[in-house]
Amino acid sequence: MAEDLNKKVDELEAAAKKYASKDTVISIGGYEFTPAKLMVAATIVSSTLGGLYGTFEVYKDYMGMKKKIAEYVTPDLTEIYKKMEVLDANTSKMTEYTNNIKNDLKSDVRRLESVVENIERSSKTDQRLADQVMKEVKRDVDATLKDINRELVKNQKETQLEVRALRSEVDNKIKQAIDNPLANK
Repeated sequence: MAEDLNKKVDELEAAAKKYASKDTVISIGGYEFTPAKLMVAATIVSSTLGGLYGTFEVYKDYMGMKKKIAEYVTPDLTEIYKKMEVLDANTSKMTEYTNNIKNDLKSDVRRLESVVENIERSSKTDQRLADQVMKEVKRDVDATLKDINRELVKNQKETQLEVRALRSEVDNKIKQAIDNPLANK
């Protein structure tokens, strides 16, 4: 087996020398090629075959797409359109209902504003009246207190005069009693 392997290696080396040298010329169909020219030719042939295959695949996809486009049937959207019409109608109703609520709320707010203004006006009027009554009551109380004070002062003066008069009378009687103790017996 080692001999067979060595024999094969020798054959490969000989083939490499024969075909891989610069001077090697390979004849195919009456045309002579060097290994470099064969490599360039193989590259051109493989690129051409690849381009043709790619073109075939694109054409095949194009034809499949053309068939699908030709067989395309637009879906029936009438149900969707009907639902959209119902939604539009409902939206219109909701808008109208919302506008009615808005208008009702505006009128309620205006009514409340007028009620609040009336209450404010009434409370201000009541406050003014209460203030006026309080001023009158205070004036009356002040006047009554002045009258009472005048009377008290007057009564106090009268009482002082009476007390002086009584004192002087008692003093006189005491003096008479002291001056003549038997006169009043």
